[in-house]
Amino acid sequence: MTALFDLTGKTALVTGSARGLGFAYAEGLAAAGARVILNDIRDTLLAESVDTLTSKGYDAHGVAFDVTDEQAIEAAFSKLDAEGISVDILINNAGIQYRKPMVELELENWQKVIDTNLTSAFLVSRAAAKRMIARNSGGKIINIGSLTSQAARPTVAPYTAAKGGIKMLTCSMAAEWAQFNIQTNAIGPGYILTDMNTALIEDKQFDSWVKSSNPSQRWGRPEELIGTAVFLSSKASDYINGQIIYVDGGWLAVL
Repeated sequence: MTALFDLTGKTALVTGSARGLGFAYAEGLAAAGARVILNDIRDTLLAESVDTLTSKGYDAHGVAFDVTDEQAIEAAFSKLDAEGISVDILINNAGIQYRKPMVELELENWQKVIDTNLTSAFLVSRAAAKRMIARNSGGKIINIGSLTSQAARPTVAPYTAAKGGIKMLTCSMAAEWAQFNIQTNAIGPGYILTDMNTALIEDKQFDSWVKSSNPSQRWGRPEELIGTAVFLSSKASDYINGQIIYVDGGWLAVL
């Protein structure tokens, strides 16, 4: 049974993985046997994160590029091609948040969130899928959605629009790429203890709301997303396509 989840011999690229949930996904896939390629735009932080994984005995590498820059993405994949590295698993994790009421929201910040959280998943997946199709190898693409792929909250309209878009982009990828043995699915994390959520965690009112509105009565931990990421990266999910799995402690079940 464990062979179904073994990622030995596979190479996984995780965007936005120098810290936070992206790093947790990368470490989890490495522990399952994959060679992992971490990505970030911050060279120093990226190098430190790669060193952390290699010091644990994992096969880890770093590639710095901006996930919103089409040319930079193609250059990064071309470099991997030249080095003989093929991406078998892609996790589109890179994302940002921007909180503001819609009537005060600037177009520039709307566009930045859409570009980083949604358009980047299209751009990086397109580069990866082209190569998977060309070498007839199949592959796994995992997009990172959110509770807001399903339900909205005030002050996060661009994030909600982007994550709703991730849900349907995942379906579109499955519709076009399933025939090439590429499985594309998504993970929808609930409220997780991460650096990006620090302000919310420290807000006593919001913290209380998260705990009282969630059947599990607590925040999730980054490591609690790893099992789903490994599952969707492995042979165990070979006939699952176009789905989003919410890892939210039951939050959406009780709305």
